[in-house]
Amino acid sequence: MTAIVKLHQNRYVWVAVTLLAFSAAAVALTNSAGSEAKPADLRAQILARMRTTLEQADPGQHHHAGHQAAAVESEVICGVHVYGYEPADVTALAEVRTVYGFHLCGVAEDKRPWDVAVKLAGPLIMDMSTEPVGIQVVEATAETIYIDRLREMFPPKYAELAQTEALAEPEMADLRRRYDAAAGL
Repeated sequence: MTAIVKLHQNRYVWVAVTLLAFSAAAVALTNSAGSEAKPADLRAQILARMRTTLEQADPGQHHHAGHQAAAVESEVICGVHVYGYEPADVTALAEVRTVYGFHLCGVAEDKRPWDVAVKLAGPLIMDMSTEPVGIQVVEATAETIYIDRLREMFPPKYAELAQTEALAEPEMADLRRRYDAAAGL
């Protein structure tokens, strides 16, 4: 009988040890995920702020590359991509001063399909330290070709990305879905 009691007590000890080990592992994973989640969360906040800023901007602010947003009653729907932000070591959206990224916006006129919509696209810089947020798009000038203008405006590491990266597939799919809804398609 004593052997059964000791085995029973040992079983409870092993259950307690196992639960303790799982708890410690869960805490460790939560803490490590928390440190990784903050930058990802900040990036998501920056993306949301970029998208909102562009979609709510006065149509005149979207005037670039020879395009002008259509009628005021048209909704502008944007997809965005962040190349980076400065200062790079911040952990809160309020601390971000400059964002380097890409935008693709479509002017959603009633029943106008995406393929024939007015579109505004390209690398941009957002000055988040001003209200309203400052928007600078990369455009060629009479004196400066596009690629040189891009290199003038963007730090080298972001200029390289701007030459090769646009919207990710999920962002493009979301943009098209939101555009179709806004255009009543």
